[in-house]
Amino acid sequence: MELLPMHPFNLGIVDFTLPSLIAIVTCLAIFILKSPSNGNAVYAFRNSLKSIKAKTVNAVIRDETGTISKLQDVKSLKDQHEAAATLSELIEKDGAGSWPPKASHDSWPAALRPYKDIYLELNPFLPSAEPSLDDGVNEERRNRYRSMMRKLFAERVNITEVEAIMAASEAGDWTVLPRDAYNGFYCAVAVCRHAYRWATIPVVKVAQREKVVDLPPELDAPWVYLQRNFGVTADSGNNTANVLHNFDLSGERIYKINVGMSDVVRASEETFFRMFYDLEVLAFPIYLEMVRAIISFEENDKQSTLQHLEVITFRLRHLLRVFYENLTDSRVSRSVWLSYVQGFQGWGVGRFINGEYVKYDGLSGNHVLFFQALDAFLGLERYLTDENMDRYIPARQRDLCLVMKKYCFRSNLEGPENARIVEEIQKIVNHMRVFRAAHRTRVMPYLEQPAPERMTMTAGKSVLEGPTMRDTKEALKVLDKMLEERLKQTV
Repeated sequence: MELLPMHPFNLGIVDFTLPSLIAIVTCLAIFILKSPSNGNAVYAFRNSLKSIKAKTVNAVIRDETGTISKLQDVKSLKDQHEAAATLSELIEKDGAGSWPPKASHDSWPAALRPYKDIYLELNPFLPSAEPSLDDGVNEERRNRYRSMMRKLFAERVNITEVEAIMAASEAGDWTVLPRDAYNGFYCAVAVCRHAYRWATIPVVKVAQREKVVDLPPELDAPWVYLQRNFGVTADSGNNTANVLHNFDLSGERIYKINVGMSDVVRASEETFFRMFYDLEVLAFPIYLEMVRAIISFEENDKQSTLQHLEVITFRLRHLLRVFYENLTDSRVSRSVWLSYVQGFQGWGVGRFINGEYVKYDGLSGNHVLFFQALDAFLGLERYLTDENMDRYIPARQRDLCLVMKKYCFRSNLEGPENARIVEEIQKIVNHMRVFRAAHRTRVMPYLEQPAPERMTMTAGKSVLEGPTMRDTKEALKVLDKMLEERLKQTV
């Protein structure tokens, strides 16, 4: 494990080393968290302290020396094994040389800058503190937002120039738009598309009833190139574009949803999406240990294989704590999550392809790379269908999962000499079983919260409500059954 960096942090008053800063923030957090909480201001302050502590601890986990060292390790292994080569390609190409992927939101050619500017300019017009239950009022609000976005894109974006930049990248010329800037632009286009699709937050019934959305041509033109580059086919965004690429090189989240809303809403939004980014920060060393375990096993080095599995078990415990500690009502408020956090990432509309209507869904926790890769490493069957993998999971992430499944050695562990390896793998499985059971218990209360402005919907499965499922809990039984099945498959 990497040593704590001792470089001082300048907070404007005095320099602190990282361990001392952690101690100070921890003490402040304990003091505040034990005090009574009244009102949005205290809620936000408590969450801010937790966020500061989380970012500080995250700096320990992902200090530059440790990350660079592991990236070099991946490169050194890529000629030794297909699994290492696949991970290396994911990092170098999709990740712009790192993982989680680097994304720059400032160093873009002039032709692309309006995408970021327009989203941020219109941001205050997207959320509403008091959503209406009147379809007419909501449709008027949505039409106004869409009209403003269309007007700004038509005035500021030259589609020919945008397509020229996209074509250059597709041809392998990354000088005009380096890969980290490409990732940032992918995010900007994706969030603009989602903002236009809903045109108001919270999501409302009149928006959910839409079947086809005519997006501005400025959002469709680059999307074809972007999706082709990442090897996905959906009209909607995905976890990589909307979430991972939404963090800049300093770890700040760029495109927020609920500007101007209450402290509780904004703090819940920030905590929820940062949780998925932090997960991939902690996942990267585990990907490397998976590769090392595969190589060691094929070299018949049982002791090294066991050691790598033990590291995976240790790191997995800490990774899962990201969910255990953050997906709580005190950090992500149940009262606002359904209406203000989840809905934006949904989709639920489609288009006609060769005369057939094809509907796309939005983001889902099932799209997270880490859980797919770990399941593959353990030899578990994949949750997503081939069609959904192609629609929502970038091609190089799919490749990593395929190579982990290809070299899974769990079925080759007969004999007493492998007993400790079998035992360690079972520990990993047990951690995932506990997590999936806990996740099932925690997520349902969030989805059961009242949201009269909308029909029952999950971002990843779209509208669940139908003629025979009017009651929210009845509608959510479909999702609960899927979570139960996945838990049973985790063995």
